[in-house]
Order: sequence, then structure tokens, then C-alpha cells
Amino acid sequence: MHSRNVLVVSAITASLLTGLLLKLKQPRAVAEAVVSKPVVLPAQASQPKTKDGRQYPLVPAEPAELAALLVAVEQALRDPATPAEALPDLGHQQQVIYRVLSTDQPRSQQVVKALPPRWRSVAERHLAARREFVRMSRGRGPTMLPAWRIIQPEPAANLLSYYRKAEAATGIEWEVLAAVNLVETGMGRIDGVSVANAQGPMQFLPTTWAEPGIGAGNIRDPHDAIQAAARYLVKRGGLQDIRRGLWGYNNSDYYGRAVLLYSSLMKEDPAAYTGLYHWEIHLNAADGDLWLPVGYNQPQRISVKKHLQANPASRSPNR
Repeated sequence: MHSRNVLVVSAITASLLTGLLLKLKQPRAVAEAVVSKPVVLPAQASQPKTKDGRQYPLVPAEPAELAALLVAVEQALRDPATPAEALPDLGHQQQVIYRVLSTDQPRSQQVVKALPPRWRSVAERHLAARREFVRMSRGRGPTMLPAWRIIQPEPAANLLSYYRKAEAATGIEWEVLAAVNLVETGMGRIDGVSVANAQGPMQFLPTTWAEPGIGAGNIRDPHDAIQAAARYLVKRGGLQDIRRGLWGYNNSDYYGRAVLLYSSLMKEDPAAYTGLYHWEIHLNAADGDLWLPVGYNQPQRISVKKHLQANPASRSPNR
């Protein structure tokens, strides 16, 4: 369907995925707990901040400490009592933990073993999805950043209503549509055109949008694009086999497996949507993992080096 910049990115075979979903013995290091007070996220006063005062999330080095933090974050993201203003930082912390662990197999295994059973499969699927996208992005990271604007997405409730409307109209599950929206543009945070001219929050080529029965309305409007994506997945056989439909959306088995892993998290627990909605835009660049926060606005491509000189808060502090 289109060529796109992938937001989340490593390798997993079918046999490994099966193994990841096996239950492991619960260690005593981390106990199940109900969120009863605000989660204190790790921070350092010396860290650079974005223009709106936010910092790149820190990831503890010690596996037991990291497992405890991950449990607290996952619980808080699902807790209706968590204040709305705390959700962006919690979601970003969740995202960065999985990004860091996905590239460190020994450490990730230690952390997963330290998790209570409730959270092991959740973590394993996050890591598996991330690794599928890493596998898609073979080679050295780019030295140039894209000509994008990073904007606030529509409210989570609005997007959810669009996904559910599309499911009711087409039969394509809302969780699949949300996962596609996530990996395509961070649920609409990326406002930009791909190198292949794909556009809008669901990254349609104008030629695909113009196909009979697909596009209607505005290619850049979240509501219209989500409805069109559902129709496109139906056209590509998604009702008979969603994997086939996703192959039509992006000709990669890695892509399809990752989308279905994220989708499975929301099917198992719709509250998982909250965390995914609050994920930020990150890129694997030559200088490491870069965060492009809301407010990033480059009408032309810019070098990573030049961007970091002006925006040191974009650089990962996690090694």
C-alpha cells in the first residue's frame, strides 16, 4: 500500500513467540500490588528538558528495580483513579522501557522473570512486537531526520469512537485499526508525507485513497482515514484472514505480526489502549534512539547532529 517510516522496531520467530507466551515461575522480588499512590518515575535534575519542561524517561539498570517500576507503570495506566495529567509521562515511560529492553536480550529476560505472572505475557508481547519492527529496519540508523511536524493527536476517546465506528461498518476489529494507527503515525502525532508520498494518520498513498470504495472525505482527517483503512483491509481480504489484509497494507510479515501483537494486548485488556495512546515518536538514528516530542517542526530534513545541538532533550540518557 505504501512506504512508511516505522515507529517501533527486532526479531522473533514463530517458535520463539510461542515460547514467550509460556508461563514462568514467579520470583519473590516483585509482588502483585494495587496502585494506591502516584508512581514516582525516575528522574535526574541535570537532564535537559524540552520546551514544555518534559524529560526523556530514565530506565533503571538493575532488573528487579526495573521490573518493579514496570509493574507500577502498567497498573497505573490501567487504573481509573490515575489523574489524566499523569498519563502522558506514564505512557512514555512504558514505551521507553520496552524500547530499551528490546535491544538487550539478557537484561530483558531477567526483567521478565522478575515480573508477576499477570504482567509477563504483556511484557513478552510488547518486546516481541518491538523486535519485529527492529528487524524491518535493517542496517545503520539514519543521520538525517525527516521533514515532519509532531502534533498532539485527537483525544483518545475520539479516536476510540472512530475505530469502533469502522469496526461496526466493516467487521475489522477496532484493536487492529488502533494498532495500525499506532505504528503508522503514533496515532496521528506524525504530520508528514513519506518518501513514497503516503499521507495522513493512516499513511495512504493518494492513488490508493482514490480507489473505488476506499477513500472518502479528507485523507488527513483521522476519522476519514480510519474508516478508509478499515475498508482497505476488507478489500485486501482482512475479513477472511487479517494477516492477509495487513500484508496488503504493508508487504511485510514482520509488520503484520507486530500489529497483531499490539492488537492482542488491547483485545485481552481494552485498558491497554491508554498506554499505547500516550506513546511518543521515537526514531532509531545513527546517534541512538531519538525522541521527537510534540512541537518538532521541520519543513526540510535536518541532520541528527544539528537537531541534537538545538534539542539535547531528544537524546536518550539510557545506555
